[in-house]
Amino acid sequence: MENSMSKLFEIEESVSGKLVRILCIDGGGIRGIIPGVILSYLESELQKLDGEDARLADYFDVIAGTSTGGLVTAMLTAPNENNRPLFAAKDIKKFYLDECPKIFPQHCSYTTLGHTAARVITAFSGPKYDGKYLHSLVKEKLGDLKLHQTLTHVVIPTFDIKTLQPVIFSTYEVNNKPSLDASLSDICIGTSAAPTYLPAHYFETQDSQGHKRQFNLIDGGVAANNPALVAINQATKQMTRGSSEFMPLKPKQDGRFLLLSLGTGSAKAEEKYDAEGASKWGVLGWLLNAAGSTPLFDVFNRASGDMVDFHISTFFQALNSQQNYLRIQDDALSGIMSSVDIATKENLDDLVKVGEKLLKKAVSRVNLENGIYETCNQGTNEEALIRLAQVLSKEKRLRDSEELFQDSLDNFYV
Repeated sequence: MENSMSKLFEIEESVSGKLVRILCIDGGGIRGIIPGVILSYLESELQKLDGEDARLADYFDVIAGTSTGGLVTAMLTAPNENNRPLFAAKDIKKFYLDECPKIFPQHCSYTTLGHTAARVITAFSGPKYDGKYLHSLVKEKLGDLKLHQTLTHVVIPTFDIKTLQPVIFSTYEVNNKPSLDASLSDICIGTSAAPTYLPAHYFETQDSQGHKRQFNLIDGGVAANNPALVAINQATKQMTRGSSEFMPLKPKQDGRFLLLSLGTGSAKAEEKYDAEGASKWGVLGWLLNAAGSTPLFDVFNRASGDMVDFHISTFFQALNSQQNYLRIQDDALSGIMSSVDIATKENLDDLVKVGEKLLKKAVSRVNLENGIYETCNQGTNEEALIRLAQVLSKEKRLRDSEELFQDSLDNFYV
């Protein structure tokens, strides 16, 4: 499938110091704990190279996240009182273990007939969860922080149910569209408002001229559960605008994009749904099945994530820089592990183990002919992240030295 001579994260010298470094995190509810485990490992490798104060926001030009991935994005990039990231990557796992049971309280076993009946009633009367704890928690952690205050660029997709249009909260666009400079808490609540699970979120912003803008948001997964294409789009727009941060590509610099894309896992295809069962579903069947999941939402999210991976793989092949792209995803979750909200201690612990096992698995890439993930002779995900950490560390040192030189030059002429 891939030339074995092309080593993952083997970067051409012509683009060293000029890489566009992108981190993307999918949506997936409680399964956000899986990329949390992987990000903790990557940050620990960076700390081995650059010291214990190293944080992921120091190494990526843009971090993008949808739904639960948007929450992780905010955690990694929101500044504390010392203008350093509010959370270290190692804190994400504990956050999910402690808070998910309160965000998604489990009143009874998801397998019971009583629970299914209650879900049917709820499906007609409102979302499964009222979202009050999530809203108060996010506002408590993020306070009054605005989008423009993040420590590196962020891109968080949402969807406006009133205009039926995606709304991309991007720090790249804040100067051109001040109305997007919303509070991070509102953005996170909006991108996490999964239909049937959590209520839609309304808020307003106001620019310096007093112009107001209304937002009526639901889960960003409706638009882009895998936000990788959106992130590349935003960075590319900066290049075409001639940004001093990203100078335009030169003929021998088509390998400047570097992307780490983290999925939150998905169910084994044969364990989820089948045509025989789906052929009997009406509206309610597509909105709720006996296991308490939402087939229509699952299908849209899975299709969105996989199609983005398919297009991104083609994109990097077209640029002859497949070695610059790593997608880490487990597409074989079993049982309730594939749910977005079964936040029992047992299930959360099992999801942590999924993340840990995923580190040990061989690097895989989607086969563009059949859509199946296949190993690609690049070692394990763990080994790939070690190499990535080395590239990121080198890239940061090169940029820091260039900035120091430029500052010295500026001071000399002053």
